[in-house]
Amino acid sequence: MTAVAPRAPIPLNIVTGFLGAGKTTLLNRLLSDPALRDTMVLINEFGEIGLDHLLIEAVDGDMVLLSSGCLCCTIRGDLIDMLADLVKRRDAGTIAPFRRIIIETTGLADPAPVLHTIMFHPLLMLRYRLDGVITLIDAVNGATTLDAHEEAVKQAAVADRLVLTKTDLAPETAALRARLARLNPAARILDVREADAAALLDAGLYNPNTKSPDVARWLNAESVEAHHHDHDHHHHEQDVNRHDARIQAHCLRSATPIAPGGFDMFLELLRAAHGPNLLRVKGIVALSDDPSRPVVLHGVQHVFHPPVRLDAWPDGDHTTRMVFILRDLQAEFVERLWTAFTGAPRIGAPESEALQHNAP
Repeated sequence: MTAVAPRAPIPLNIVTGFLGAGKTTLLNRLLSDPALRDTMVLINEFGEIGLDHLLIEAVDGDMVLLSSGCLCCTIRGDLIDMLADLVKRRDAGTIAPFRRIIIETTGLADPAPVLHTIMFHPLLMLRYRLDGVITLIDAVNGATTLDAHEEAVKQAAVADRLVLTKTDLAPETAALRARLARLNPAARILDVREADAAALLDAGLYNPNTKSPDVARWLNAESVEAHHHDHDHHHHEQDVNRHDARIQAHCLRSATPIAPGGFDMFLELLRAAHGPNLLRVKGIVALSDDPSRPVVLHGVQHVFHPPVRLDAWPDGDHTTRMVFILRDLQAEFVERLWTAFTGAPRIGAPESEALQHNAP
């Protein structure tokens, strides 16, 4: 009997941004790109997002076929049921075999529940893979929105791509860019005029060109570390009235492999004590039972995707690297908890701490 090869997971992107950020305009432009042909688009209401001029044929109920070759439907009821039903219909051949899903959230939405859906549900974990969160920021009103609405700050904090819209009306964006870079240094910041499919998509762990994990690109740890050493952030921290003053990005590096049980306990303690404040966690971790085969970690708040063990390190850097976006949680707590389970000073620790750990 011939074994059936497992189906490759379908990449899924989330497009979010506060009210008036320009999601409609960007999504219309993306759907005209040939690179997104055979894409399934999930939106809240057809009337909310101005795609009506692209609709050419009703397929089934709320589902329509766009002139670009994409399928589009409204989100009705439970997202888990919808995503599970779509993949079943795709397998049965009752709808076109879409190659990607884009979910457009409402302007007031917290993207975390959607991320939890993809990362935790058994069927959806097998059939979909999170490719990235695209967050739009209005260049005209972005700073005011971040000041006034914590939801907008969270949308930016969990993003893989930050897109500045309406830049033609606000040619000076340096201050907003600097603020976003402090808030989420791991995310790439783009002007909407350069935000095409190639720049926005394929932001996840796996590089579709090489068919292999690209951890360095996915983590962008160097940007987070550069942010940590940027003394300009002290001025930002003094403004306690800004929602993003509660958020910090941090990269933990460790040359010492951690025991599998210790790693599980480290995650469980973090999740149990501070789950809501772990806005996003991404990493590659060396375990002591087989340091040549690291595990990849991805979490959003209290929900973590089951760690995936790689066959080998994807590059020459064999150190543990974990990027954290934290809210109301000091990076020092995370570092010391990690050190408690590894029994070794972390990379970049002060000399006094290293001497303390190495003392007889």
